[in-house]
Amino acid sequence: MTGGQGPVDEKALKDIAAIADPVERAGAVDRALAEQRELAGELARLHREAVAEARAAGGRQDVIGPWPGADPGSGAQEEAAGSTGAAGGLVEPLRRPPRVLVRRALPTEPAVRASASLFMTEAERQGIRPGRRMLYVGPEPASGHVAAALRVEPGTEVLARRKLLLADDVPVRIATSYFRLDVFGDTPLAAPDFVRPSLQAGIEALGHRFGHAEEHLVARPPTGFEAVTLELDPGEWVVQILRAGYGDDGTPVHTLETVCAASRHVFPVAQVTGADEF
Repeated sequence: MTGGQGPVDEKALKDIAAIADPVERAGAVDRALAEQRELAGELARLHREAVAEARAAGGRQDVIGPWPGADPGSGAQEEAAGSTGAAGGLVEPLRRPPRVLVRRALPTEPAVRASASLFMTEAERQGIRPGRRMLYVGPEPASGHVAAALRVEPGTEVLARRKLLLADDVPVRIATSYFRLDVFGDTPLAAPDFVRPSLQAGIEALGHRFGHAEEHLVARPPTGFEAVTLELDPGEWVVQILRAGYGDDGTPVHTLETVCAASRHVFPVAQVTGADEF
């Protein structure tokens, strides 16, 4: 089903579900999603071309339905998907400037990660007024990529600590820390509100020492919850950064999923030296 062989069908889904290794299974899911997004992008291009040809020929393009997800009857789908010039060719869509623009370094500097709040420190360095609000602390089923990072079965209950991060009062990120309940369920990390003086200090107080981390970045459409919470415009995507931190004994300790409003971020990439942190 992968490798460009067409849409994911019921048999392909069963094949993915039958993969025994959870990391390999999560990778297969990621590849299948990437193929579906590629197909959706190609279909969107063909749709834009059909509308453009109808408009250039003076025909009734209104008989062509709006691209799924566009606002029916508003005409916004054509502005968002692309418009035509005098010769009927496609031109770049009009885009509004971002409401705010923040930087998210990849990987994060160790000195920043070890601070009381990664985001608060980053934002203050950029002259942005940061804010944060805790959205949820408690158990929830692990998604496939989170389960793979924590080395548990998908759907296993894990501890989630989810917060909304704001820059100049504009929501820019949803950051969720995930921990195994069998390791952290009865610890101060399961208490509501923020961990003082920092989450890093709370992890180390429980005897965990940093070993290594892996970061994975994916661009994708938002879920309904993400679109509403981040106040995203129609068609706006998010960038998901998953950082899996492991102890010096290889124990999966802290998995951080950060969902960023794509148009409100830049992601400078640099080689970081020095001691890293969870």
